[in-house]
Amino acid sequence: MIQFNKPHETGDELRYITEAIAAAHLSGDGRFTRLAQEWLERETRAARALLTHSCTAALEMSALLAGVGVGDEIIMPSYTFVSTANAFVLRGAKPVFVDIRPDTLNLDERQVADAIGPRTRAIVAVHYAGVACEMDALSDLARKHGVLLIEDAAQALGSTYRNAPLGTIGDFGALSFHETKNVISGEGGALLVRDDGNFLERAEIIREKGTNRTNFLRGRVDKYRWVDLGSSYLPSEIVAAFLWAQLQHADELLKRRLAIWAGYHERFGALAAAGVVQRPTIPAHVTHNAHMYYLLLQTAHERESVLSTLRELGVHALFHYVPLHSAPAGLRYGRVHGGALPLTDDLSARLIRLPMHYDLGPAELDAVAAAVGAAVGKRVAA
Repeated sequence: MIQFNKPHETGDELRYITEAIAAAHLSGDGRFTRLAQEWLERETRAARALLTHSCTAALEMSALLAGVGVGDEIIMPSYTFVSTANAFVLRGAKPVFVDIRPDTLNLDERQVADAIGPRTRAIVAVHYAGVACEMDALSDLARKHGVLLIEDAAQALGSTYRNAPLGTIGDFGALSFHETKNVISGEGGALLVRDDGNFLERAEIIREKGTNRTNFLRGRVDKYRWVDLGSSYLPSEIVAAFLWAQLQHADELLKRRLAIWAGYHERFGALAAAGVVQRPTIPAHVTHNAHMYYLLLQTAHERESVLSTLRELGVHALFHYVPLHSAPAGLRYGRVHGGALPLTDDLSARLIRLPMHYDLGPAELDAVAAAVGAAVGKRVAA
């Protein structure tokens, strides 16, 4: 079976974990946390990067920093992971689901303006498959209406929009280092803060359970106290040590994944030209990180058959998100802008994700392409 995902080790993970243990500092904000945060700040040009135990935690911190409360509305796509909505629903806000674009499957910025109302607190841009949303348009809308712009960049480390790293264009950006991502620590994430003036100190307080412990450790206060809302959002030094080993090889990991992505794209050119499948679209003004390679089939009906045939042929392929607006909790806690999301419903039902990990070689790519060709050919013949 060609696995859908296979976590990759760079070779230094265990050594750094051993060093963390030897240093007798296993809780958060030790040496490896600092190294990882400094790397992220340097590479993304964010004012501050704060490691968290998950991207979900970074999104929850964003909701707290945004002052989201009961009765507020948050504009976001329905085609995303549940954490994007949960972070704000937990504060009492209502997700307002907007349809996606047919090319990138990202939030359709052309529909966001009509969805903004007097209760809107923030727009959440989800960069699907590591491909940027149209951030110029979304930034303009956020400024015009006085709302915050938050980036769910869980899949987007290493991607850019007009040369700006994703996660640093909005007020806050949330990254993921889950084992399915390009750079991993098993579980893990980071909050990127664009502006070091209005939000940074409060972000540090929220991350430290609502205390000013960070300033205490810097010697700025004589003792730390409970001063705000917060929770335990720090990862351990063991997680940070693993992550540091990965970050040191981030360029190598990115180049390898881009080569695999390009290999897929070339192999599916003929099927795309024949109109049998649709390949991913990458706009000219963005760079992507090859987080995912997906195909859109012709109909929703054929997806289960194709996935079943791929499994029989030894390829572990998957569908992706079930749209939030049609899920039980989405119906309970959110609302749909305009009454329907036709593109979200249609595209989500036709999408399959192919195996994508560091260890895929030309032989595996050939096997996946042959299996897809056979699976789709069986459907066409039927």
